Amino acid sequence: MVRLVMILLGVDYLRSRWRTLSVLGWISLILGVVIFIDALDNALYFPIAPFAWLLLLEGGATLAVAWTGMGGQRTLRYVKGFAFCVAAALILAGHHHGNFILSMLFGTLFLADGLLQIVSARVVRYRTWRLATIGGALEIALAIFFFQPFPTHYVGTVPYCLGLGLIFGGWNLILLGTRVRRLAVNPAVGLAGEGSTSTNPHADAHADAHPDAAPAPAAASSRRAPLRWDGPPAADEPALTVHVWTPVGSSKSPARRQPIVDRYIAAVDRNGVISTGHAALEAPGGVYISLYPGVEIDRAPDEFTRLLRATHENDVPGVFQPDYVTESHAWCPSTVQVRIRNFDPARLTTFWDVYRRDTTYNLTHRNCSSSVSRALEAALEGAAARAWGAGGAEGAEPVDNAEAATRRVGWGPFWRVLTTPELWVAAQVRKRAATMAWTPGLTLDYARALSMLADPRRSGWVKMARLAVAAMVESRREWRAEDSDAGNVR
Repeated sequence: MVRLVMILLGVDYLRSRWRTLSVLGWISLILGVVIFIDALDNALYFPIAPFAWLLLLEGGATLAVAWTGMGGQRTLRYVKGFAFCVAAALILAGHHHGNFILSMLFGTLFLADGLLQIVSARVVRYRTWRLATIGGALEIALAIFFFQPFPTHYVGTVPYCLGLGLIFGGWNLILLGTRVRRLAVNPAVGLAGEGSTSTNPHADAHADAHPDAAPAPAAASSRRAPLRWDGPPAADEPALTVHVWTPVGSSKSPARRQPIVDRYIAAVDRNGVISTGHAALEAPGGVYISLYPGVEIDRAPDEFTRLLRATHENDVPGVFQPDYVTESHAWCPSTVQVRIRNFDPARLTTFWDVYRRDTTYNLTHRNCSSSVSRALEAALEGAAARAWGAGGAEGAEPVDNAEAATRRVGWGPFWRVLTTPELWVAAQVRKRAATMAWTPGLTLDYARALSMLADPRRSGWVKMARLAVAAMVESRREWRAEDSDAGNVR
């Protein structure tokens, strides 16, 4: 999540606030340790009931405005709202049953994530797979801690989770402040990960996977854009487009449905042929990024496991497709498109000019999806600061100096990014891709989440207020019309 926050807000924005970030991180870390230790002796001083009511209030408020979301945003809000309400209900239920159910739920989540991380790391074998394996083992240890009743017989479940959340959150803030203090460019373009001293295996799993990427310009973009939009870009509106050919949609023959597998990994048709799908990125100005193997890779089931390893023996020559029209005519139209208004063409062009020099293709290490995801990150550098900050306000005076521009913008963009549910989704998708491999399905979810952070929609409460006001105005207009008609009749 640290790298993602740096990408969305930009190093220029965060560097001037590194001290505050570090202080907040230490406060959160210390508070989390205190709460966690407090829960170990079965004598809780942490106020559980008020915390549960806050969860219930947040969950109810989220459900009340969930219907105003767009597409996946609406689904995400419903999931978040129901999860918060269920957790609050279990906490308020108290006694043994509610705490036991919560412990089993958290333990199962940690266990599943840890096992998946270990298995995928050992299969793919990317450069830092051993660190990811250690991280997975720690998650399994936490799962065992939640499953067994010692030392509080499940009474301390909620303080444990809250303490761990504050500890990990504080550590991420400390890491963020430390890194932005010494970074000259954003890690969106790849060079910042080279030689990084970060100890977070998830954030840096592929930090130096592509050392050929170029640094983006340090100056802030002077593009003016409205603060909010009501929906995705119109068909005739200039926007960056992520094209995704899903495994099922690109299969030559009808695919045998395998839930989750054919969405995120590969689809197998009735002839046994494996289809992994494809991803490409298109931007106004002629940039088109679509990496494909120069020679067809044998994807027979008995060879597929070997090809999953991100090792040099699986590198093959690749080729970049010239444009979407050529590629779609030669194959088929893309299955899904994600369009984003708020991107930086200059940074995308800088990234593309250097990235295109290396045409190496690797099925898991450097493929079409990883190329699109990295290009998307380069294009969206500082997008949240532009959208939510004063520098992106419609009609604002242009600012040529990046440092002066970041001083004008307050803490609003930072808190808005941290409190947007899509940040958590994007971070989880990025973590999963870093510990496994970028696939068209993961790229699609990543692009959708980032689109809601780069092109923020109006908040649900604002939308509800506008609809309520519009309804009141319309009602008053109808009443006046009825009174006027009644007067004419008299």
